[in-house]
Amino acid sequence: MPIPEPVAGDPAKKTVPESTSEGALLPAPEAAFAEAVAIMARLRSPDGCPWDREQSFDSIRKYTLEETYEVFDAIDRRDWPSLKDELGDLLLQVLFYAQMASEAGHFSIGDVIDNLNRKLVRRHPHVFGEEAAAEAGNRAESLEVEGIDAGGVLRNWEEIKKREKKDRAEGHGRLDEVPRSMPALSEAAKLGSKAAKVGFDWPDASGLFAKLQEEIDELEVELWSGNGEQNPAVAEEMGDLLFTAANLSRHLKVDSELALRDANAKFRRRFAAMEATAGRDLDGLSPEELEELWAQAKSKEVKRQEA
Repeated sequence: MPIPEPVAGDPAKKTVPESTSEGALLPAPEAAFAEAVAIMARLRSPDGCPWDREQSFDSIRKYTLEETYEVFDAIDRRDWPSLKDELGDLLLQVLFYAQMASEAGHFSIGDVIDNLNRKLVRRHPHVFGEEAAAEAGNRAESLEVEGIDAGGVLRNWEEIKKREKKDRAEGHGRLDEVPRSMPALSEAAKLGSKAAKVGFDWPDASGLFAKLQEEIDELEVELWSGNGEQNPAVAEEMGDLLFTAANLSRHLKVDSELALRDANAKFRRRFAAMEATAGRDLDGLSPEELEELWAQAKSKEVKRQEA
C-alpha cells in the first residue's frame, strides 16, 4: 500500500531519540510503543502480574469507560500534564485488549494498527490520493477530492463508510451500528442521526420543540395519575423526554453529552461559590437563603465573563 512520505516534522518520521526541555533523551515513538507492547505481554505472562493475568475482556470494560471520562475531564480542565497521563492510561486499555485477543488467537496489536492505517488512508483519498485509497480498500468511486472543505471531507467519509458496510450481514440493522455501551445521551443522538439518513426524522427543530412539550405533558399526566413516583410509566415518559431533548440538540448542532457536561461543571462552580460565600454549612439555611446565595454566585460568574 503506497503511502506518501510524512511531511517534515511529522512524529511518524522520527527514528532517533527526542530531547526533553531538561535535556533527557526520550525514545523514538515507535520504540516506546514497542516497549509498551512488550511490557503488557510480560504482565500477562505466566510469571507476570497475578491481577493482570486474571483479567478478561468483560472485567476491564469498566476501566476503559472510566479512563475515557478521565481524558474528558483533563481536556475540560485544560490540565495538560493530567491529559498526558490519562491518554497513557487509555492507551493501556488498547494494549490490554489486544494482548488478550492475541493470546486467544483473534488478532494482534499489529493487526489493530494495520487496520487503522488502512482505514485512515482509504477514508482520506483527498490526502493520500485515490490510488492509495483504493489499494487500502476504498470502494467509493467518483468522489470529489480536489480542493474540498471540511464539509466535503465529512460527506466523503460517510459515503466511504457506507460502501465499507455494504456487505453487512443479513439481519444486521442500521441501528445495530450504534454501540449500546455509549453514554445514553450520545446514543440517543446517534440513533436519531442514523434514522435521519433514511428520512425518518423531524424536518427541523421547530417540530422537536412541540414534541418536547408533548413529552412534558405526558410525563405530568403519569406523575399525577395517583401512583406518583411508583408508576413505572413515569420513568418511561422521562426517558422519552430525554430522548427528544437529545435529538433537539442534534438538530441544533449541539453535542448533548458535552452540553450536559458543561452544565454539570457550571453547577459545580456555582455551588462551590455558594459554600464559599456562606462561610458555613449550607444544611441549616432556608430555601430563600440558598436561592439568594445561588443568585449571587450566578451574578458574580456572569460579571467575570463580561469583564
